[in-house]
Amino acid sequence: MQMSDSREIAAPRDVVWQAILDPEVLKACVPGCTEMTGSAEEGFEATVVQKVGPVKATFKGQVTLADMDKPNSVTLNGEGKGGAAGFAKGGAKVDLAETADGGTLLSYEVEAKVGGKLAQLGSRIIDGFAKKMADQFFQNFQDAVEGPADPDAAEPGADGDETHKKGWFKRLVKG
Repeated sequence: MQMSDSREIAAPRDVVWQAILDPEVLKACVPGCTEMTGSAEEGFEATVVQKVGPVKATFKGQVTLADMDKPNSVTLNGEGKGGAAGFAKGGAKVDLAETADGGTLLSYEVEAKVGGKLAQLGSRIIDGFAKKMADQFFQNFQDAVEGPADPDAAEPGADGDETHKKGWFKRLVKG
């Protein structure tokens, strides 16, 4: 499964670059991520709980960053094993370009593969799920970096954690 898309983020390219290398940002943005440790240099270890169709699994895996061209592009590669459910493997090539208004155009190409019980679900279910996950990740990422126009309008994250309000990373960098 392959897909590509882009979105404009109302933040300077350097801020977006820092965010995409930050394990706390990645943990907050990956749907179902319960744990993320490591660094951009050495790679990250992650635990993600997801339900795909009738199959619910906890995936433990690694995310590595390659082809880093600061602050223009990076490739994120991930591989996770979900026990009896099978495995998921994929990557995202992310390009960052400055926009005329001082924001950043984030373009991405995603490729995903699955095996085991997950592969038996059929390509329509898997492709739809993979697209939903990618869209959700990049929307969460945009929200974490941009924040609302009115900081007082920010809503706390699901766990009530004040630091994970919309735009929390951008405020943290400016702080």
